[in-house]
Amino acid sequence: MHKTFTLILLLIFAGALSYSCNSPLDVKIIKLGHAQVVNHPVHEAMLFMAEQVEKKSGGKIIMKVYPNQQLGSERELLELLQIGSLGMTKVSAAALEGFAPTMQVFGMPYLFRDDAHQRAVLEGEIGKQLLLDGEEFWLRGLTYYDAGKRSFYTKNKPVETPADLAGLKVRVMESPTASNMVKSLGSSPTPVSYGELYTALQQGIVDAAENNPPSLYTSKHYEVCKFYSLDEHTAIPDVVIISTKVWERLTPEEQVWVQEAADESATYQYELWAESTAESMRELEAAGVTITYPDKEPFRKAVEGVYEQLKIQQPEIYEIVSAIRKVN
Repeated sequence: MHKTFTLILLLIFAGALSYSCNSPLDVKIIKLGHAQVVNHPVHEAMLFMAEQVEKKSGGKIIMKVYPNQQLGSERELLELLQIGSLGMTKVSAAALEGFAPTMQVFGMPYLFRDDAHQRAVLEGEIGKQLLLDGEEFWLRGLTYYDAGKRSFYTKNKPVETPADLAGLKVRVMESPTASNMVKSLGSSPTPVSYGELYTALQQGIVDAAENNPPSLYTSKHYEVCKFYSLDEHTAIPDVVIISTKVWERLTPEEQVWVQEAADESATYQYELWAESTAESMRELEAAGVTITYPDKEPFRKAVEGVYEQLKIQQPEIYEIVSAIRKVN
């Protein structure tokens, strides 16, 4: 009952502030919520986006940014966008699987050959179409943010081979693709909210997790997990999303301002991400984290079944995966 009441209050609060016109100034306020902490490069990029929107609109559009799950988990934020109670959010593409099914392609392990291949896909026709595939679910993608490569971090021992993951409870996002990947490596996938993961690791609810270097560092999960094994199994981008209910209430000119600000923030975020990744790796080493670089080939072979399963069960999604692999 308490949880339901809290959610109702959250909906009312979000609805009151996410988008409003205040006469006679006619200022439109777009409320943006996300899950990352304030020292994360994603938050810094979103503050930059808010500045650009205000600048381009001459103060006619104000974007208010609420970090650190102040307005809910990634799933809750997406649900608020769908009903128009929240204006914008940033989530991992993996969190979109339950809302825009084609987004699951990004969760496929070892999908991209290298960084250049990933950028070519995201900036090309496939990437642009995937951003719009959520519109029928009231979620319009504006741009992608770099979220690096995800690797395993563990409490008790490094992960040198897939066999080292056998029997471990590994935290995953609410993503069937992530769960299937972890299962193929012999582990038990355990969905846990990002905001609750530190405690879950401390209490032994999960034995391990997987994420990129900046997230491991800024979340302070390294205080519990002292082993970081860079198998780099996935490179799942973040997606900046606007509610179609809010987007459609913007004028064409305002839509241009918001889209331009999002694109410019993505360019800025890529720079911040590169700097943050390098700094995070230095800080993790200084904090006594054992960083290892396992041979990726055994991991690639271990997850091949995920592709075979996709080909049989979701051939339409497999076609997108095949098209991505063909991009030069």
